[in-house]
Amino acid sequence: MIRPNMNLRGMLVWSLLLSIMAVSGCKEKGSVSQSKKPNVVFILADDLGLHDLSVTGSEYYETPNIDRIANEGTIFTQGYAASRVCSPSRASIMLGQFTARHGITDWIGAASGTDWRDRGRNDKLLPAEYVHNLPSQDTTLAEAMQANGYRTFFAGKWHLGGEGSWPKDHGFDINKGGWDVGSPIGGYFSPWENPNLNNREQGENLSMRLAKETVDFIKKNKDSTFFAYLSFYAVHGPIQTTEKKWGEYRNKAEEMGIKDQGYEMERVLPIRIVQDNPIYAGLVAQMDDAVGLVLDGLKEQGLDENTIVIFTSDNGGVASGDAFSTTNLPLRGGKGYQWEGGIREPFFIKVPGLMNGTSIDYPVTGADLYPTVLDLTDIPLKPEQHVDGVSLKPLFEGEGLENRALFWHYPHYGNQGGNPSSIIREGKWKLIHYYEDDKRELYNLEVDPKEEKDISDANPAVTERLGDKLQAFLQENNARFPRKDTKYNPELAKRLHREKIEILMPRLEAERLKFLSEDFEPNATWWESKLTTD
Repeated sequence: MIRPNMNLRGMLVWSLLLSIMAVSGCKEKGSVSQSKKPNVVFILADDLGLHDLSVTGSEYYETPNIDRIANEGTIFTQGYAASRVCSPSRASIMLGQFTARHGITDWIGAASGTDWRDRGRNDKLLPAEYVHNLPSQDTTLAEAMQANGYRTFFAGKWHLGGEGSWPKDHGFDINKGGWDVGSPIGGYFSPWENPNLNNREQGENLSMRLAKETVDFIKKNKDSTFFAYLSFYAVHGPIQTTEKKWGEYRNKAEEMGIKDQGYEMERVLPIRIVQDNPIYAGLVAQMDDAVGLVLDGLKEQGLDENTIVIFTSDNGGVASGDAFSTTNLPLRGGKGYQWEGGIREPFFIKVPGLMNGTSIDYPVTGADLYPTVLDLTDIPLKPEQHVDGVSLKPLFEGEGLENRALFWHYPHYGNQGGNPSSIIREGKWKLIHYYEDDKRELYNLEVDPKEEKDISDANPAVTERLGDKLQAFLQENNARFPRKDTKYNPELAKRLHREKIEILMPRLEAERLKFLSEDFEPNATWWESKLTTD
């Protein structure tokens, strides 16, 4: 520092000024300069349905920490995932594009073409081919943040390609646990199998470990500006919890009254119609505990008033197939389905000082998060990249956004009973185009959010207009489509369907009651969780 020439009095004044500057320049432990750009903590749950949180209406699950984000921030009441399954949704968040545009239309690793038959399937169509890695030529959200001075961190589930297409290959400085697969190999209690997350303590809970890694990153980078992406493996199957949490939720289910029937038949598979699975409830609670650890970590470091916190999920709750974990009622369907239960999500954004404790009804999707994060952190938008996403910042400032069409493309069968189809939503209208028979369903979501009545025949002009608009979008983006399977066996299909009703449904009901029995114990150590304090 260069000091001017001065007399004794001037020197005393200068000394006093330096002292004042030194005091004002010192910050209490954990405080943060509000002139600094905001940090971002992006929390993504896996397979969490819209109604799997107490803040969104569940009377069974308890999620006080996730509820804090909603209650202290903004709830988007019509929030959507970009797909009904994981990898496509995650790609849309990273790229700001709808799935038909980036080409990752199924979970990476799913069979397509004639390989579909090798999975023991007998369906009318062979699923379309799809892109198997996050495209390297695109600029991801993480790369955009990184290029603008943000330290970038990833923890948890990636599922956007094999080695060479892991988080560090797409803009993240640090990767804790992200690799090829989408489920927690080895389960939710250490030892797990993950080349990017070592085992430290036998019985350690995976969700808590990912949260601890995130908090550690936050502490180390509290004086810089960071983008932390916490992508839980929870609540994907295999569903697991501790004996303590299972007991708490088993007792709660009993207090609420255990229903005689837990399932009914959807078009293809049985579907769960009650929230009373104490194992799944415990898994949700473990994730919520982990979210609380991160929120507390921000507060302890004095960063909570300068950090944007986002919470959402990648697709609907698993009501059919996989672990048959939850119900999305009153929404129809769940993960893998073309109805609202498959794509409607919790969608919360907390922006310090903006629209806290409010709700917004404007339909939004995961593709919007890319431009929104850039806009909220004063980073120039990249419209050539996030082609399909729009910044939601104007909504936080009390302004409006133009109505637009949202598109979904899933030319595949899943494990959960959904059909190969594409969707357009525009205003109150939602149209579904099915590829098995080119049938179209039309719903007015304002009056029929449960999608109980197909009104396509009563509204032919709307059906035709939206159908044409959907097909034009798909053709513009060179979308891939399924093709007819010449080896499809209708008689075998009828027999398999009867088995789902006569064999699978009773088995699921028996399993549901087993989970709720007082003497239920999955193994000697409760997935190793007896080795932990909780």
